Amino acid sequence: MTRMAAHDGVAVVTGGSAGIGAGICARLLEEGKRVVSVARRAPEITHANLSFLKVDLANRKETQDAFANLAGREKILLAVHNAGVIRPALIEDASVDDLDYLTELHLASMISLVQAALPAMKAEKFGRIVGVSSRGALGLQTRTNYAATKAGMFGMLRTWALELGGYGITSNCVAPGPVESEMFHEIVPDGSERKSKLAGSIPVGRIGAPEDVAAAISYFLSEDAGFVTGQTLYVCGGTSIGSVVI
Repeated sequence: MTRMAAHDGVAVVTGGSAGIGAGICARLLEEGKRVVSVARRAPEITHANLSFLKVDLANRKETQDAFANLAGREKILLAVHNAGVIRPALIEDASVDDLDYLTELHLASMISLVQAALPAMKAEKFGRIVGVSSRGALGLQTRTNYAATKAGMFGMLRTWALELGGYGITSNCVAPGPVESEMFHEIVPDGSERKSKLAGSIPVGRIGAPEDVAAAISYFLSEDAGFVTGQTLYVCGGTSIGSVVI
């Protein structure tokens, strides 16, 4: 019996309605976990162990209230903050309002999730926190605000690794490269020459799939990863080694 089964906790996945988030939910459900998807729209998949919490994660009060209510009725032992948007713009057109929005979505809502989950994690002496950042945090054209907030996740998660390790709680980050998703296709149209060129420029020769990211997150959430904390794993097909233009 796994520790999660013994403690009867839930896994919370933000942005679990589609793309990478849906892939994460599907993987955790296959592993027998109970999963709560937190997003603005319902998940694409249905499952007896999957529930949905409708929340605008860029709305601070709504987010804090929703997570507090969830933590009041469930033990959140696995927390995956995946929700995100890009809002691309060259620096000449970068909007500080967009920076505020992405800060709420990428950073503030992750703080709210972790704060809600910590009482149960500390009581159980077991917890797993995973943030989904981006290879783009290393720098990418049109990503001023996106890169800034996704890079901010690195420091937050490393800080929590130091603060929470003694409670049996690990804190890690997964940074995907180009992955097939609705958000990706908003930038790179499916079937386009641009997509083919991008795939050819990736060292492994293909665009990633949500399942690639879900597999890495599954490891970080497992008991086997109890001695791994404060780390960032690039699931990027090798694009973090050099430059990529999308």
